[in-house]
Amino acid sequence: MEVNEVKRLGDLKRYDILDTPPDGSFDKITLLAAKIFNVPIALITLVDEDRIWFKSKYGLNVSQINRDPGLCASAILSDDIHLVEDAKNDPRTLANPLVAGEFGLQFYAAAPLISPKGYRLGTICLIDKKKRYLNSDQQDQLKIMADIVMEQMEIRLKAREKVRELIEQKDTLTATGS
Repeated sequence: MEVNEVKRLGDLKRYDILDTPPDGSFDKITLLAAKIFNVPIALITLVDEDRIWFKSKYGLNVSQINRDPGLCASAILSDDIHLVEDAKNDPRTLANPLVAGEFGLQFYAAAPLISPKGYRLGTICLIDKKKRYLNSDQQDQLKIMADIVMEQMEIRLKAREKVRELIEQKDTLTATGS
């Protein structure tokens, strides 16, 4: 595993978000994304070492997929939108089992979730079984949604850190008898 991937995974683990229960704020974002873009599937994904885990999902009943066939693993290779408007005619996706197989994916658009340290941890993505197109304004909207998701992750991280700090202070005061 390359050094940057090890650091990226370390940054992802720092958020302590993998395998956590559904969260209303994230679920509202995927619902909003599905409605705004008029797609049947919207996901907030986190790309782990060997899987793509769905923190929030709208229109899909699975909670993760293997990293290998997942398009999100490709989407985190760039800071820009990863856009596949017609998957059956896109050389990047022709062999992908989500496209060529039973699922029949035709459209995929993802904005990376970029941590303050600069690591791409996952995506907010849109999926459809028919081809679609996103104009530049829509791509900007998807990037804004990715920023909101990342801000929510940061808020939760800071809150957990503050709680730990307060517990440590209390334990220190208790131990010293103050």
